[in-house]
Amino acid sequence: MRYFLRLAYRGAPYHGWQTQPNADSVQQTIERALELALRRPTPIVGAGRTDTGVNASMMYAHFDTDTPITDKKGLLRALNSICGPDIVLQEIIDVPADAHARFDATSRTYYYWVHTAKSPFLYPLSWQAPASLDFELMNSAAEILLSVSDFTSFAKLHSDAKTNICHVTRAEWVQTAPDRWVFIITADRFLRNMVRAVVGTLVDVGRHKLTIEQFRDVISRRDRCAAGTSMPPHPLFLHSVTYPYIETPETDLL
Repeated sequence: MRYFLRLAYRGAPYHGWQTQPNADSVQQTIERALELALRRPTPIVGAGRTDTGVNASMMYAHFDTDTPITDKKGLLRALNSICGPDIVLQEIIDVPADAHARFDATSRTYYYWVHTAKSPFLYPLSWQAPASLDFELMNSAAEILLSVSDFTSFAKLHSDAKTNICHVTRAEWVQTAPDRWVFIITADRFLRNMVRAVVGTLVDVGRHKLTIEQFRDVISRRDRCAAGTSMPPHPLFLHSVTYPYIETPETDLL
C-alpha cells in the first residue's frame, strides 16, 4: 500500500529536508517517527529537497506499508507527538501504488517574505528589506522570468541536477500590507538555491544596482557568478505542491 503524507515544517531547527549523516533533517525525523509508530523501518520520498533553514507550508512525501492503515487519525496523532513542535503531519492520503511524490508533482510554488519596517515579530520568518526598494521595477524584471527556460545563472554550482531547464508560470511581488511584500514564484521544477538567487538578483534591481537590461544579461550569461547574492533561507517557504490526482488544499498566508 502506498500513501502520501501532507505536512508542514519550520526549517530553522533542521539541516534541510534530506537525510544526512551527523545532522538532523526533516526526512530523518519523520522516518524515525514512522518507524516507532508502525514498528518497522519506513523510508519516505519527498516532493523535493529544501535547504537548511527553508520552511514548508505544504510538503508531500510518500511511503509504503505491507498492510492498510485503518486508523489514519490515530497514526497522525502518534506521528505529531513524536516529531515535536516544528513539524506537523496534516493528512494521510490513499494513492495508486505507482504514485510518486517527486516525479508526479506538476507544479511547485515558493513564497519569499520581506518587510520594510523593523518588527520584533516578523524577522524570524521574513527579511527586513530597505524601505527604498523599487518593487515596481522588481516586478518588471520578474516578468522576464516567464519567458526564460535555462536558469543556470540561478543554479547552485556543482549540483547534481541533470538539466537547468525550468518553466516558470508565475513570478511576481505582491504587497500584503503597507510594509509587507511576498515574492511568489511557480514552476514545474526548481534548482537548488534557485529561488534565493532569483530574489537576490531582483533585490539588486530594486536597489537600482542592476537595470532591466542588465538583469536580462545576467540570465543570458548562464553564469551563477553574474547573478546576485543568495538570500537568507528563513523567509523562504515551499508554499504548495500540485498533483493531478490530489485536490490541493488552501494554505494560509504567513
